[in-house]
Amino acid sequence: MINNPLIFAATSDIAGKTRGKAFPVTELEKRLRRGVGWTPTNVMITCFDAIAESPYGALGDLLLIPDPDAIAEVDFRDDGPVERFMLGDITDLDGKPWECCTRSILKAALDRLEKAGGVSLVAAFEHEFQFKDAARPLGEAYALTGFTARRRFAEALTAALEEGGLKPDTFMKEYGVSQYEITNGPGRGVRAADDAVILRELVRMTAMRLGEEVTFTPIRDPAGVGNGVHIHMSFLDADGNPATHDPDGPSGMSGVTGSFVAGVLKYLDSIIALTAPSDISYLRLTPHRWSAAYNNLGFRDREAALRICPVTAADPQSIARQYNFEFRAGDAAASPYLALAALVHAGAQGIEEGLTAPATTEEDLSSLPAGELEKRGLVRLPQSLDEALRRFEANETVKGWFPGDFPAVYAAHKRGELAFLDGMNQEERCAAYESAY
Repeated sequence: MINNPLIFAATSDIAGKTRGKAFPVTELEKRLRRGVGWTPTNVMITCFDAIAESPYGALGDLLLIPDPDAIAEVDFRDDGPVERFMLGDITDLDGKPWECCTRSILKAALDRLEKAGGVSLVAAFEHEFQFKDAARPLGEAYALTGFTARRRFAEALTAALEEGGLKPDTFMKEYGVSQYEITNGPGRGVRAADDAVILRELVRMTAMRLGEEVTFTPIRDPAGVGNGVHIHMSFLDADGNPATHDPDGPSGMSGVTGSFVAGVLKYLDSIIALTAPSDISYLRLTPHRWSAAYNNLGFRDREAALRICPVTAADPQSIARQYNFEFRAGDAAASPYLALAALVHAGAQGIEEGLTAPATTEEDLSSLPAGELEKRGLVRLPQSLDEALRRFEANETVKGWFPGDFPAVYAAHKRGELAFLDGMNQEERCAAYESAY
């Protein structure tokens, strides 16, 4: 069959969906300069493909300009077409970043962090997902049998990730029904979020090539386990040296790390709408689900919103390179760019405010009385998307981190998403998100 290879220019939007346009590969050089046309109201397309009330209407024109440093090209060698896509930035016609471009929002947050703390961010996203098949036999959680059942998929995915420019790390059968986890190596700055978008799409593509379908939905069953996205973070100084660890600091945190973490925890209840942005995200963010329910820092605690991760080294230099902390109150309904931007802005705010490092928790916070939680500055995170949006909108400091009308646009988009779910029970809402993600 005749063939004119195409490449897809993409953005990860407010809904966490990868949308864009394709054009012939032969026009790539031109499109790197001129981009492809984009429409402002596209930002109001929810994950359910309904358009929320838009402030832009039918007016306006934008450009989606692909970035040559954010390209994935994968030949699955199965007689199917080569997959080619590039991530990029949305600008106005004069080349200025558009206020709702998620990738540009992250770039601005990273610039703020570098100015506030003199450090750059290194990050990696862990993803959990599930195959949309019939339940397999009991006893496969973390088991060799569960891995073997998906070995063909895992090995094809690992090859695809490498070919797509990522560094595969681990693949495992997770606890949930047909649930798996894939991790990749860290990236510096915006590349970490680029990698997260590329990974999600390559997971979907690999499954499709094998005649299967996966979902990254935050939770498939109200009574089941959820699918989280955990973000590991560390810092490098201006000379490229590790800047996250101080052996004499509280729990091993350097001064900049302690202030950054304190900022994330201080503002977490107001940014959770950006990191866990679906209606059903809040079924997962409850005690005893190995996710997060409070704004706490845990020491090797997998129910903490932020967790100091273990290191497997003895000498100081190796410890400094490995030392990192993990954010656990996120899921794949969030654009990686927005989730990371919210965290970086909150951390930079903590540095600018000179916040001191928080104490770590090592107990079940849900068992503590309200007075004790308040005394320790611990806050129960919002328990619904509506509550999370209200806290986001009420926090003028947080809204001030974002350009122009973005906060209002984001809230309107999410309320349009909630309107689509009106009249549905929890099971029906879970099914809708399973289909969407």
